[in-house]
Amino acid sequence: MVIVMAPTCTAADIDTIADAAIEAGCEVSVSRGESRTIIGLTGDVAQFTTLDLRGMPGVADVVRVTAPYRLVSRDHHLRRSTVSVAGVPIGPGTVTLIAGPCAVETPDQTLQAARMAAAAGATLLRGGAYKPRTSPYAFQGLGEAGLRILADVREQTGLPVVTEVVDASDVALVASYADMLQVGTRNAQNFALLQAVGAAGKPVMLKRGMNATIEEWLMAAEYIAQRGNLDVVLCERGIRTFETATRNTLDVSAVPLAQRLSHLPVIVDPSHSGGHRDLVLPLTRAAIAAGADGVIIDVHPRPDQALCDGPQALVDGDLDELARVMRVFPPLVGRSRARGPIAFGELVTLEDGRVGSGIR
Repeated sequence: MVIVMAPTCTAADIDTIADAAIEAGCEVSVSRGESRTIIGLTGDVAQFTTLDLRGMPGVADVVRVTAPYRLVSRDHHLRRSTVSVAGVPIGPGTVTLIAGPCAVETPDQTLQAARMAAAAGATLLRGGAYKPRTSPYAFQGLGEAGLRILADVREQTGLPVVTEVVDASDVALVASYADMLQVGTRNAQNFALLQAVGAAGKPVMLKRGMNATIEEWLMAAEYIAQRGNLDVVLCERGIRTFETATRNTLDVSAVPLAQRLSHLPVIVDPSHSGGHRDLVLPLTRAAIAAGADGVIIDVHPRPDQALCDGPQALVDGDLDELARVMRVFPPLVGRSRARGPIAFGELVTLEDGRVGSGIR
């Protein structure tokens, strides 16, 4: 049993419920988030029936669940959730494009990539200031300097920022700059980090672990929700299989399956799943056709000089087709393109001759 407390509940309200549940023989766990407190009760059904939980002060909702992931389960949500990131919706009815450089390298590179992303229809800017890499000798990101660059680019373009956090000790710092926190595939079962981002009070994008089952993915989301944060977006980014022709194997079936099991929005990362530029657009079309609530795509003005994942970054003519996909494909599946804080631009030629948007 899960009791969702109202934002206006008091400490006395929580103590009253906990004391009554313990007296009835239930085990009680209390999770306090920035905006919501959740009380979990474990015990026999007969124990719950002695409690008038809905009538107790401070209670917003009472949910009986059977799935091990109680809070993110679809059991008690007739409608799937929409997560708002600085006014940009991610959820049913829309397709949201999140795009930008895989890694923040310089102010100019990040701004150029952001303008290109916006021209293709992006309403959220992705960019990594911290980069967990397989090799300790690979580019690890600029850290807080990269976060400052992202904040400056947000100021210039109006695009809210999605960026990764890799260590629980950095959550407060990253949250002070970001509009949405990303947990990457390598940290998908870093439970201390999941709990920390859950308590940070910011929307979270949770990528599926490269070796994770769907249940493990949803249980990871439960760690975030259990800290009072239900603003979680699941991201299918490809799983590790025996196939070596692609960087990872995109599990398209995970989109409708996760949506059936959970009320959380589900998006797809066609860049990190395919790993090759020529696969990104076909996988984007497949993701939208499968019912994805959005896609997150790498964009770079000079991919041949990129410090991270250049071979999969879209550029130039690719963005023309991406813009067309974002105009044409969502209506085919009964959705609209998610709008954001800036107008959807047309591709133009920038001062240095490269393709981008007219946003200044």
